[in-house]
Amino acid sequence: MNERLATATIGEIVATDFRAAAVFEQFGIDFCCGGRRPLDDACRTAKADPSDVVRALEALPAVADAESDVTQWPLGRLIDHIVSTHHAYVRSSMPVIARYLAKLIDVHGARHPELARVSAYFDHVSTDLGQHLLKEEHVLFPYVRDLAMTAAGGRHFRSPFGAVENPIRMMEREHREVADELRIIRELTRGYVAPEDGCATYTVCLAELARFERDLHRHVHLENNVLFPKAIELENGY
Repeated sequence: MNERLATATIGEIVATDFRAAAVFEQFGIDFCCGGRRPLDDACRTAKADPSDVVRALEALPAVADAESDVTQWPLGRLIDHIVSTHHAYVRSSMPVIARYLAKLIDVHGARHPELARVSAYFDHVSTDLGQHLLKEEHVLFPYVRDLAMTAAGGRHFRSPFGAVENPIRMMEREHREVADELRIIRELTRGYVAPEDGCATYTVCLAELARFERDLHRHVHLENNVLFPKAIELENGY
């Protein structure tokens, strides 16, 4: 195994080159909530051969664009990206998926009772995520922005949380809870595959749920593995 991959965590590998996320998804490796694990440990959990994973990572062509390395972005830019890309997507997609699920229950619910459970889990995800995004946008993210600005000016910034790690740990716990609920939805839908008697809406709805989970993985990765460690490091540097 090459030295960089041998010593880096899953999150660090994806943060440096986000195309690695697709490789990890192919092997069933959790790169968002499980991003702090070394590659060997993550492969064991996913029952994947580390040699196969490394070969797939090394097969990715070289990228010359330094802009793709989010670890080099200023914290303000990273927060703007998370809010405008991922938070905006979550808010726009949740009501659309909920409407699809309501329609599927009306048409297919008798033959596919699992749809009621899928809908119930997704309602819970929507409620939790809606509250979660507000806490980030109105409490944690403004603090991190202020922390970055005062650090750049060489001034000390007093935390209202005792330490920024306190709200971060809460956000990470909520990330895990939502990811677990989406994993159950994936299992209930057999990997987001529509049944043989499913209509076009069934296929579209499951495709949207799959897209929602993929986006959540990328969203959580940027926070857990890039933004949060940078904020903790910045505060500890005072």
